[in-house]
Amino acid sequence: MLKPIKTSEEYENALARVYELIQLDLKEDSDEFIEYQTLVLFIEAYEEERYKFAPPHPIEAIKFRMDQMNVSPKQLELILGSRSRVSEILNGKRKLSLSMIRRLNKKLHIPAGVLINEY
Repeated sequence: MLKPIKTSEEYENALARVYELIQLDLKEDSDEFIEYQTLVLFIEAYEEERYKFAPPHPIEAIKFRMDQMNVSPKQLELILGSRSRVSEILNGKRKLSLSMIRRLNKKLHIPAGVLINEY
């Protein structure tokens, strides 16, 4: 019988069962497919409850993405404007504007929800 996950043991068992189910060629109207969908929902609910993470700091997210994508401060100037503006933003002395957030989202693929957080 399927029921919400309450313990880490139930969580591990659900993960193992989902792994078993994804190895099968599931048909959308099958009992196994319904079981799979239900378990995934229970797993997601358990993880959301147990593993809450604070959103990253907007400036740290920019620096992280720059490092990930090998973007230099010079290249960031093309997105945000002048060298002094980039420096002020990266040092936390200037807030991001809505247009900057849009450009960072489009060019560096940083979620806008991360960039609008207060700092």
